[in-house]
Amino acid sequence: MEAPPVTMMPVTGGTINMMEYLLQGSVLDQSLESLLHRLRGLCDNMEPETFLDHEMVFLLKGQQASPFVLRARRSMDKTGTPWHLRYLGQPEMGDKNRHALVRNCVDIATSENLTDFLVEMGFRMDHEFVAKGHVFRKGIMKIVVYKIFRILVPGNTDSIEPLSLSYLVELSVVAPAGQDVVSDDMRNFAEQLKPLVHLEKIDPKRLM
Repeated sequence: MEAPPVTMMPVTGGTINMMEYLLQGSVLDQSLESLLHRLRGLCDNMEPETFLDHEMVFLLKGQQASPFVLRARRSMDKTGTPWHLRYLGQPEMGDKNRHALVRNCVDIATSENLTDFLVEMGFRMDHEFVAKGHVFRKGIMKIVVYKIFRILVPGNTDSIEPLSLSYLVELSVVAPAGQDVVSDDMRNFAEQLKPLVHLEKIDPKRLM
């Protein structure tokens, strides 16, 4: 999957604090083609980009109650593309007027020895999976429709099976902190996808 677009704003005196605005939902396998047809009509790219990625989630346990989590992802179908290292902060759920979940987001391209580096730093791999799907774009919004596959034999991405009979749907925007107005645009776009999929502000803590 492509990294989020990097801001073109000038950086002075340090990096820009980037936030990910996110809405999520799911559709059953039999509804996939109807959703893709709707997205082709609404988005800038009528034919979506496709991806097949292998993602590994690494944990570093320290003094804090919850471990530090980093995600390493590589493309399985596009040779020569860099690995990506991603950090996602704790979601900010407090503001009820904000229509999307918001969390700090850092995404960087790395060399192919990323996983070795993380292990040397003291991280351990917690779990891994394969994600296969489609990417649509509407302005600065990105819509990803994908299925997660369980890896049956650790490290063997040829030995996989679907995790469920549905596809995850994510509508996201990566923008500098304070750009909460984008959540209004996201809500308006999400309304156009009903009743095929209901995209919501989901608190990950509710799923634990």
